[in-house]
Amino acid sequence: MAESKTKYVALLRGVNVSGKNILPMKELAEIFREAGCADVSTFIQSGNVLFSAGRNAESTLPDKISDQIAARFGYRIPVVLRSMEELRRAIAANPFLEPGADEKALYIYFLRELPSEEAVASLDAGRSAPDRFLVRGREIYLHLPNGMARTKLTNAWLDSKLKTVSTARNWNTTLKLLALMDGPG
Repeated sequence: MAESKTKYVALLRGVNVSGKNILPMKELAEIFREAGCADVSTFIQSGNVLFSAGRNAESTLPDKISDQIAARFGYRIPVVLRSMEELRRAIAANPFLEPGADEKALYIYFLRELPSEEAVASLDAGRSAPDRFLVRGREIYLHLPNGMARTKLTNAWLDSKLKTVSTARNWNTTLKLLALMDGPG
């Protein structure tokens, strides 16, 4: 009996940003197909890959994909996975999605591993006022009224404090990824 497939999104960090880590989406999709993924498609040029795979994909696929990118292109790209249901729950749990909220100020950092309670408690809530953030499980929800380019709540800072790997997506992209996953297929 064939293993049932789960829909996932792979969120790659730092792909095709400011002319760095150039990674053609067609070749990236091929890497996922070669790793055994099905129904592979990409969304925008910044490293969002939608696919189907077995339920154990999260334990092995991120490192396998990162290794293949390093072998072919010469740089290591962090890969974070979320199943469609995990993405749906993450969207529903956004504490900053209030009536009248400026959705352009909303972002989510997706974490590869669950950070320890001690690490979360050590984060400085006032590090980048008026920016606000809240850690819930493997997501960090952000309200950044001055935008991502001006915040001090960076990947480097969060990764070092939480001892994990993170990658951010704006609210609109996050919603679009779920809509694409929820579509036919």
